[in-house]
Amino acid sequence: MNISLILAQLADIDIILKFIKELYEHEDIRFDESRARNALSQLLQDNSLGYVWVIYGGDEAIGYLVLTFGYSLEFGGRDGLIDELYIRETYRGYGIGTIALEFVTEFCKSIEIKAIHLVVERKNNQAHSLYRKMGFKDCDRDIMTKWID
Repeated sequence: MNISLILAQLADIDIILKFIKELYEHEDIRFDESRARNALSQLLQDNSLGYVWVIYGGDEAIGYLVLTFGYSLEFGGRDGLIDELYIRETYRGYGIGTIALEFVTEFCKSIEIKAIHLVVERKNNQAHSLYRKMGFKDCDRDIMTKWID
């Protein structure tokens, strides 16, 4: 199967929202379609915030990857966050996640990103294994969040 990551456009918003809903259901995260649509629309229209790619297996959309940008003194400058990486369940285990992570790593190198971060659920052993294989390390820190309304 030919795997490709294609930069998402506004026309892709509905398929990406479908994948977001599937991911959030799988990870037991509350899905607010309106909030997701607004945030995704803003991201798709402003590359200073980051990029979204649709992952294709042949001609079929099978997932998506979201990279957002930040800045870190600790890591020496601009850094990236793989905010979301989702591959439909029937396509997992075929190396597609590896292809997606290699792609985003090369992209980040090309735009001088100093480090890439991601957040993974503690109980997702399959994802932990993939990320370690791809060079990600546990920084022995916890991510903490405060919602600002």
